Amino acid sequence: MATNAQRRAQTRGCLINAARHLFAEQGYADTSTETILSGAGVTRGAMYHHFRNKAELFEAVCDLLSREAMAAIEKAVAGQRGNLATLKAGSLAWVDFMARDDVRRILVVEAPSVLGQERWRALDERYSFPLLREGIREAMEEGALHFSGSAEGLAVLLNGAMNALVLNDPWAENLPRLRRDLLALFDCFSGERP
Repeated sequence: MATNAQRRAQTRGCLINAARHLFAEQGYADTSTETILSGAGVTRGAMYHHFRNKAELFEAVCDLLSREAMAAIEKAVAGQRGNLATLKAGSLAWVDFMARDDVRRILVVEAPSVLGQERWRALDERYSFPLLREGIREAMEEGALHFSGSAEGLAVLLNGAMNALVLNDPWAENLPRLRRDLLALFDCFSGERP
């Protein structure tokens, strides 16, 4: 028999999973609370026990996707040799994760307006940006990346470039070239030539 805590976690998970699917397919604005409740198989009261509103549920979906992105990055960098190789592998893993239409729509296209810039940046700061900043710092200390500015500054610049990269349309058609371009950008700072 499930405990109350297990039932609460299951209800929360059902809400997040239903909302994730619907937000990806229909977008935030076109997804009604009633549709989410129906998809999750829960009551309005159950939803409001876990989330104050649809926007808070959307943020929970963004948080879940951000954690999944972290797992994809960690898997991609496992076993890499050298800080530059690790940085490249992690960055490509982030791009590949964002290449998924559902993730791209929720995290990159809709999250800045639904969450607002401050909360969207806070989400990035909680998950992927620290990995990028640390990877750049380590590669600079190792001498694998050359930049006369700070690691923080380069991380901000590359983070912006990578976010712009995943907004490029037509996305699927341009992905192979954009991946090569990202590696070429890293090579500009490393002194390597492709």
